[in-house]
Amino acid sequence: MAAARARRFPISSERSAFTKCLTKKACSSSSAMPIRFLRKSASSFADDAEALALWKEAGADVRGQRVHFPKGLCRELLKTAPKEFTWHARNSERNAHVGGKATIFAPVYGPPFVRDLEGNRRYATIEDFRNFVKLAYMAPSMHSSGGTVCEPVDIPVNKRHLDMVYSHIKYSDKPFMGSVTAPERAEDTIAMAKIVFGDDFVENNCVTLNLINANSPMVFDETMLGALKVYARHNQASVVSPFILSGAMSPVTVAGTLTQILAEVLAGASFTQLIRKGSPVLYGTFAASISMQSGAPTFGTPEPSLVSYGSAQLARRLGLPFRTGGSLCASKVPDAQAAHESASTLNMTLLAGTNFVLHAAGWLEGGLVSSYEKFMIDQDQLGMMQKMAEGVDLSENGQALDAIREVGPGSHYLGCAHTQANFQSAFYRSALADNNSFEQWEIEGQKRIEDRANALCRSWLDHYEAPPLDPAIDEALLAYIKMRKDSMPDAFT
Repeated sequence: MAAARARRFPISSERSAFTKCLTKKACSSSSAMPIRFLRKSASSFADDAEALALWKEAGADVRGQRVHFPKGLCRELLKTAPKEFTWHARNSERNAHVGGKATIFAPVYGPPFVRDLEGNRRYATIEDFRNFVKLAYMAPSMHSSGGTVCEPVDIPVNKRHLDMVYSHIKYSDKPFMGSVTAPERAEDTIAMAKIVFGDDFVENNCVTLNLINANSPMVFDETMLGALKVYARHNQASVVSPFILSGAMSPVTVAGTLTQILAEVLAGASFTQLIRKGSPVLYGTFAASISMQSGAPTFGTPEPSLVSYGSAQLARRLGLPFRTGGSLCASKVPDAQAAHESASTLNMTLLAGTNFVLHAAGWLEGGLVSSYEKFMIDQDQLGMMQKMAEGVDLSENGQALDAIREVGPGSHYLGCAHTQANFQSAFYRSALADNNSFEQWEIEGQKRIEDRANALCRSWLDHYEAPPLDPAIDEALLAYIKMRKDSMPDAFT
């Protein structure tokens, strides 16, 4: 039964990329730097033949499925990619700026399991998916409702993307990510976006970001390549992001991993400009180390941070917005290990100048689990990161010279006018951290932060109110979903 249920997972995501890397075939190494475009069937051969033909026309040396890039070709192509752009939400007040000095936080992406509010680790359902979208909508520190916040395995694989995209549109009015698990599912995302925004608006503006993973080392498979082509043709943003477990999918060294990441991103990102000049694309990096004893991924370690810092510099050199990081950990529950590994990754993410942060909240167990309690703890930390990113206030109020003059030597600032005027907004106020005395904490039930996160999560979901959605748009979306579902039998592989 477990094996049958496991086959319900999608064929491509950052989680399944990890699964692929554990196989002997995926872990086999190659010293050649050119990129291989994978093809597996006659139908996908035609699609890949298009990609190879485009590269040949652009001046690359194409040998079978492998493309060799002349020096400077990819960088020249990327000159037409925008340095910054707007990611539009259906509520224009929630539009997100991508690039420059802006940082966007989005939830965890891809886990097949959840750790629910009763403490159970189980397969995710569409109800869990809706709940995480609602939480991301309500979280003031999050800018996007994300993409595959968990895999709803109670819906057939070939149809669940329709329910997921609809959930993002229905239960949130923040920007959302599209489906990449098959080119036709990417087309469904575009079609549903056009119902919401209109055909012309979608073709001329970015309304969805989409995660395109390289199948490291140095392969773009037909699934990712197909989805990338769909989104680029429709002027939607692609986050070209090698999924790296150093030592398995790249060299064990920081410099070696950076070299491979640069090659993979250059190939995938510049290809978007062959499809449509000016289509937005992000320089993505997801890097983790592995235990050389067990092969298990590790998080919060220094080497991936160095990789991300280096990748951020390379992205800025290319003039592309940058994606990395998140609140990553290998812990199975939201404990001290989860906290310090996530904090190490998240601080690096902010200091690297990251523009788009996927997995910013809810990640557990190396990305296999979306956790309600971890989500609430993480979103609180994201608020702290936003406060830190504001930097030092050097306005007249920020310099506080009037307070220094008023108080003078030997007194205190608690009662001065400046403190009274600023006390409500002076410091970040956590909704979860307990700073009371031991006695007060004891009287209130000796609650751990996981307990407080659980209670806050339940409260948010109990008080959730959906953002308004035009009934005509809602009706059109539901009609499209029904039409698409009726057009194909259920599939669970």
